[in-house]
Amino acid sequence: MYLNRLKVGEKLRADPTVVFAVGDFSIRRVLFEHVFFDSPYNTYLYQGLPPGPIYMPSTNAIDAVLNAEKHDYLFFCAKPGYNSEHAFAVTAEQHQRNASIYHNWLEKEGIR
Repeated sequence: MYLNRLKVGEKLRADPTVVFAVGDFSIRRVLFEHVFFDSPYNTYLYQGLPPGPIYMPSTNAIDAVLNAEKHDYLFFCAKPGYNSEHAFAVTAEQHQRNASIYHNWLEKEGIR
């Protein structure tokens, strides 16, 4: 998904880069106040890859990028629940539906 965004010139908009930029690793939910934090590591504000790594990737993660699955997804968000699954989308409209479902679940769980 991130490779697709890079290919079409979209901002990565990756939450982990925002957490890194803010420097508060206790953040459980990235909010609007976080995505406007000015840092070259904030991929919501700046195009392309950050100026350096935010984490040391595993060998499996590197292999996954080098052998990336081909698809058209440009968006993803977590699915409701605690199982680390994600909902992927091709269009912004599909993504907004997925994100609304997830945000409603977060509110019900009291996750702020």
